[in-house]
Amino acid sequence: MSLLSSFVRMLREEFDRYNLAVFQKDLLAALTVAAVALPLALAFGIASGSTPAAGLVTAVIAGIVIGGLSGAPFQISGPTGAMSAVLILVANQYGPQALLLVGVMAGAIILLIGLFKLGRTVLLIPRPVITGFTSGIAIIIFVGQLGNFFGAKVEPAQVPLLTALGVSEESTVLKLLGFLRFDYPINWQTMVTAGIVIAMIFLLPKPISKRMPGSLIGLIVASLIVLAFGWQEPVIGEIPRTIILDQRLRLDASLLQEAPALVVPALSVAALGAIESLLCGTVGSKATSKKIDGDQELIAQGIGNLLIPLFGGVPATAAIARTSVAINSGGQTRLVSILHGVILLLCALFLGPVLARVPLAALAGVLMATAIKMNEWEEIRWMFRHRFKSAIALFFVTMFATALLDLTQAIIIGVALSALFYIYRSSNVSVTRKEVDVKMLQARGHAIDDTHPDIQVVYVTGPLFFAAVQAFRREFGDHQCARVLIFSMRGVPLIDVSGLELIEEVLEAQHACGGELMLCAVQPAVREMLDRSRLTEEIGEHNIFWAADAAIIEANRRLSAA
Repeated sequence: MSLLSSFVRMLREEFDRYNLAVFQKDLLAALTVAAVALPLALAFGIASGSTPAAGLVTAVIAGIVIGGLSGAPFQISGPTGAMSAVLILVANQYGPQALLLVGVMAGAIILLIGLFKLGRTVLLIPRPVITGFTSGIAIIIFVGQLGNFFGAKVEPAQVPLLTALGVSEESTVLKLLGFLRFDYPINWQTMVTAGIVIAMIFLLPKPISKRMPGSLIGLIVASLIVLAFGWQEPVIGEIPRTIILDQRLRLDASLLQEAPALVVPALSVAALGAIESLLCGTVGSKATSKKIDGDQELIAQGIGNLLIPLFGGVPATAAIARTSVAINSGGQTRLVSILHGVILLLCALFLGPVLARVPLAALAGVLMATAIKMNEWEEIRWMFRHRFKSAIALFFVTMFATALLDLTQAIIIGVALSALFYIYRSSNVSVTRKEVDVKMLQARGHAIDDTHPDIQVVYVTGPLFFAAVQAFRREFGDHQCARVLIFSMRGVPLIDVSGLELIEEVLEAQHACGGELMLCAVQPAVREMLDRSRLTEEIGEHNIFWAADAAIIEANRRLSAA
């Protein structure tokens, strides 16, 4: 009930003082977004292993349903390049119906993440891993369109070494190597068609591209040239004048039997959809200063992706490019998303015959340009400019793993490697032995003339966990018995079982030579672990102090009285 009331409150705030002037801004922004979304929807429908009509249906349903339920007024959802790269692998391996079932399963997973308010956990993946993953996906999309670009169908290269290492024959790397042999006939007409679209996207002057996106202009110009010169090129083909496609999800016994095998692909699609949507929301929030409810956004994405396959569409997610266009075009509310979905629906119903004549090479140009632009170039330049070696390594490993292996494996490898880097950096622990500074104690108001020479103070800085134990032993050196050994642990934020065993070793060594161990400035999280392990009892409450000064004064008193 709290989720519903929160959503209703969000709508009230969003549409407070809504009037005709605001509606006009939303409508103009929706027209601009629809112009951008139309060629992308057609292209990503093909890139997903489905049809252009499926991409168009996805954009329509996502715009209306996901946009209407979104956790922010600026989010625009639809088929995306990143999602297409995942889906094409599923479609090739399991078939079109399995692809639709994966969409439903992913929608259910995203919905559960939102309902249980686990959205924050999705963003725990390190930034270099996401950047490498995005670049790997860009490579998959680019290579996947080389066939339409060159007008040729090329078999992947045979590399026994990669095959022996478990690399699939459909790997992007093997496909690229197949094209690099150039032992196939090249169709210069398809290359010109795709080149026109790419040139329009990158070279069109900004005053023109702001009014109409280069991708749409490129599709129109390329289609007219192909038609005028009578070039015989593959085209999109018939676009059904409906949003309920014949190739929609139909559950039957044979398909349900495949469901267990589709769990991992569904998790990949769900993870990617959640990550991309929340990242898009973060970008939109910075641009508009409007907050996004991440959990509500995931609920919207979950519901939308549960419904889309029932119409024949492919999984959708929030799209940064379209969201940015909506914001820059002056869009104010979620009506931009809804209206852009309605406009695309009208295109599907009334412009089907026109869209059917668009050459596949022109869509290849859209996708190849999108693949180039979707790389996070600013983030990549930043990593290289500052020479962050670990971030650069994570980027390249994830990128090549994405292009070479399964996308789920790429994410796992990237996260595992980042965890190892983090553990390595966190394993640095500082252990410093210091003489007791009597003058400092006097300056702090302690009435003390001198301290006993058999008091040793050791300052420990860094987490005491399994990876830091060896570093501690190296820094601490051979145990030198002292009547009183004081560990100052203000700089120890956490401790694990290995760290507790280390403290116990030092305690036993002290007891063996007739000395005592005192702890001071123990952090709450560390104190809790000490209590749970019964080390507090072994050390003794009387040997645990809030500050090093108090421990030194008490140790001096005891030794002087002995």
